[in-house]
Amino acid sequence: MEWKGVMPAITTKFTDSDKLDINLFNKNLDFQLKSGVDAIVLAGSLGEASTLTQDEKNILTKNTVDFVNKKIPVVVNIAEQSTRDAIKSVKDAEKYGANGLMVLPPMRYKSGKKETINYFESIANSTSLPIMVYNNPVDYGIEVTIDMFEKLLKCDNITAVKESTRDISNVTRLKNSFGSRLKIMTGVDTIALESLLMGADGWIAGLVCAFPQETVAIYKLKIQGKIKEAVQIYRWFLPLLELDINPKLVQNIKLAESLLGIGSEYVRLPRQPLIGKEREYVLNVINTGIKNRPDLSNYNY
Repeated sequence: MEWKGVMPAITTKFTDSDKLDINLFNKNLDFQLKSGVDAIVLAGSLGEASTLTQDEKNILTKNTVDFVNKKIPVVVNIAEQSTRDAIKSVKDAEKYGANGLMVLPPMRYKSGKKETINYFESIANSTSLPIMVYNNPVDYGIEVTIDMFEKLLKCDNITAVKESTRDISNVTRLKNSFGSRLKIMTGVDTIALESLLMGADGWIAGLVCAFPQETVAIYKLKIQGKIKEAVQIYRWFLPLLELDINPKLVQNIKLAESLLGIGSEYVRLPRQPLIGKEREYVLNVINTGIKNRPDLSNYNY
């Protein structure tokens, strides 16, 4: 498991009868693979994790592991309310072939520092799989601070962080504190290139679900030092990327996937598809982006 490159936080596809749509899921997954992504992240926030049963998560894990056939790693998100249930989910991820774990802090209960550290340590000690800590205090109310990471990194298999504090300076703080010991995956689309330029190792992306080729192009151009070219694509991309930092990011991104023929708008209640002026606004952003899509053949990467 190498924590680097572009990793889609892939959406979960549903049928109109609220069942998993594996065929459509695999159509998008195939497009991601052909576009050159470096790993797949399953059942994250964008994947509507909170609405999935454990059986559904297991089906998605087994299906994805089989589909990618060892071409790239599969990372399973762990987001549970109790330490016990989190460890059970880890065991299922192991059973069905996951290569790594993305672990959120405890759900619903806002744990203190000691409790949060113990939660991550208990999970790490239950498995040999590499773990990426999801640090997103904006959405989940718990920040994993530098002093907490100093304790957590005593667990050898805690090897990465999904950096979603939205504080661009935190990439530098983490690099100054831990060097290459802690790999940094930027998790906020609207500051992704900035984070990569400051030393992040990769990008766990949202709009990649609809636009994987452009996302991969930005990353590869940055790696090759072609910053001007990366910035050109990123500037085109930004209005679309802003659809990710929104309470209805799932609906926004699924609408984009639907328009591009690699997804549908079906979401699981209580979410509902966009309607009215809200839908018109998002449609305009997406359609404008599609209309002005950069010709990637003009970029040598």
